[in-house]
Amino acid sequence: MNWMGRSFLAAGMLLAQIAQAGPAITSPQPLGCLIEPFSVSDLGSPVVGVIEQVLVERGDRVRAGQPLAMLRADVEKVSVNVAQGRAQAQGELKAAEANAELARQKLARAVDLARQEFISPQALEQARAESLVAENRLVQAREQRDIYQREHELAQAQLGLRTIRSPSNGVVADRYMSAGERVEEKPMFRIAVIDPLRVEVVLPASLYPVVSRGIEMRITPEFPGAQPRLARVALVDKVIEGASNTFRARLALPNADNKLPAGLRCKAELVGPDAAAPKVAPPKVPAMGPTEIRMPGSATGRAAPRL
Repeated sequence: MNWMGRSFLAAGMLLAQIAQAGPAITSPQPLGCLIEPFSVSDLGSPVVGVIEQVLVERGDRVRAGQPLAMLRADVEKVSVNVAQGRAQAQGELKAAEANAELARQKLARAVDLARQEFISPQALEQARAESLVAENRLVQAREQRDIYQREHELAQAQLGLRTIRSPSNGVVADRYMSAGERVEEKPMFRIAVIDPLRVEVVLPASLYPVVSRGIEMRITPEFPGAQPRLARVALVDKVIEGASNTFRARLALPNADNKLPAGLRCKAELVGPDAAAPKVAPPKVPAMGPTEIRMPGSATGRAAPRL
């Protein structure tokens, strides 16, 4: 093979390697996402009643268990007072204890007298029966006191239902009712949890092996002055949508200062070693000896003569 044949063979090998390598794999572009409240709940009343007082307004921060509204509870308050009086009553129990102690003393004396044959066996049996009856009355009094205590707790629970409390830490997103309105089935408040926030991201199926629960992504809110923040993947869909070849992931975005409102659009990017696939290195050109090929756009080398 002459030098021209070797030159064209080397050029063909170079072009074949470039075609097989293809373009280098680059990092994915930022993905569109939406920042939402972590959870939203429409809060109603477990009982029917009339609103006596509303304690919060739309936009207020609330804590879990904080009272939001009060219903009229005149009957329930009286029931609590009556049940409390019964639960704290000591007269019946004290009388039963004294009667049981007296019956025990009588039985002890009867046993001593019967040993000395001063009383008949029938009198001893009667003393034992009276002592047993007194002990049973004492047990009954104690059981009744426990029942009164549980009735008191039941009355307190019924009174507690007249107070509407927040189920979680968050903000009052909306208030639907005012004082004087009757509560039945309609919700009274909407409570939104904004710490953490929930970020919904739609990702291409090519990233499914990379995105898993627990990894971090950089979230950039479309909000004036908002800095990028790190969010952690909390949920990854197990089904890829065939029409769009995408899947969804849910992220938890910390918002301890509550400075970031919900409802914003954002951009999501992978961070760390999962940010991009490794780039393909350019192929090495094999050594071709003294003969050089001038490729299109090359400034050096000798041009191969035409055939």
